[in-house]
Amino acid sequence: MSPEALPSEELRKRAEGLVPLIRSHTAWSEEHRRPHDEVVEALAASGLTDLRRPRHYGGYETSARTLVDVISVLTQGDGSTAWNTGVWAIGDWMAGNFPDHVQDEVFATPHTRICVVLSPTAAATAAPGGLVVNGRWQFMSGAHHSHWQVVIAMAPAPDGSQWPVAALVPMSELEIVDDWHTTGLVGTGSVTTVADDVFVPQDRVLPMVAILQSQYASERNATSAVFNTPMIPTGAAGFIGVAIGLAQAARDEFLLRLPGRKITYTGYEQQSDAPVTHFQVAEASLLVDEAEFHAYRMADLLDDKGVSGEPWKLDERMRNRGWLGRVVQQSKAAVDLLAAASGGSSLYRSVPIQRIQRDIQAFSLHALMHPNTNFELYGRGLSGLEPNTMYL
Repeated sequence: MSPEALPSEELRKRAEGLVPLIRSHTAWSEEHRRPHDEVVEALAASGLTDLRRPRHYGGYETSARTLVDVISVLTQGDGSTAWNTGVWAIGDWMAGNFPDHVQDEVFATPHTRICVVLSPTAAATAAPGGLVVNGRWQFMSGAHHSHWQVVIAMAPAPDGSQWPVAALVPMSELEIVDDWHTTGLVGTGSVTTVADDVFVPQDRVLPMVAILQSQYASERNATSAVFNTPMIPTGAAGFIGVAIGLAQAARDEFLLRLPGRKITYTGYEQQSDAPVTHFQVAEASLLVDEAEFHAYRMADLLDDKGVSGEPWKLDERMRNRGWLGRVVQQSKAAVDLLAAASGGSSLYRSVPIQRIQRDIQAFSLHALMHPNTNFELYGRGLSGLEPNTMYL
């Protein structure tokens, strides 16, 4: 079944239906630095934590375009909630590439939530039947409400060197360090997790080199258009909906507050009468449009190649990273412009645009999302140079 045959409109409607609930808990989530239990339970009950869960386990295997749509809608409620939903979608996708009998174990739990971060900040040593892992991982979004974590560690390679591996570990075997004290994406609960002599069976371990080269271990998902895609473009599709969603939310909030607002210490009793306001909303709206354009062509390329099975060329991977940088750059520019036009009253925490601006700032600093990093990589390709990273 092609991604276009999946229930995208129904999933979008479910997301829209959750926005009021999500908004009602944003203050609690910021105060406690994690998602509210009621929000997570509602996401699970609506199936929105199953966006990339394999279909034969009751998931949706949504197309990238649907993923972008649903995540951007959830962002209208709260960027942190949408971010975590994207993380869980990526976690399900990564688990769906492990051997099928491993998936049977992982997806035995209804609405399984799997958190993941790609930094190999742990060490693994060989042990009979598997590996023993020790280390810690920062920025582990959604850890408080996850059942499993994809851990990345440096482990012995067949030639005796060290290489990064991905391993599936139950959250019950990891320690959570509640150290998430940040200015943006506060409600994600992106804490540090710690492994202390955690044994991982060999079946639950895959070399990152194989994953990055799309050499997956699942037989059941081998012909799936959703799972027949490279990891980095797939992972980016799980997050770009947050970027454009934050920009869309900033525009909506600005226009909602515009009627009746004046520009203090000027002759404008109505901010909407000021030419500067016209320029601001026009430019911001065009920036949102441009971000959406790049986001959707990223998603469409991913979906089209997943259906056709056509291999990704190196220049396509590098260009995709360039598009990603542009989505983030234009989204942040739109938010910053509207926040600057929102006046001193927008500093109150009850006004959403201050949270939106903090969230897009945090988003843009993510190592994979940073515009400068993405532009440099794309520019290397345009200059005829090889990429200086394996994360393509």
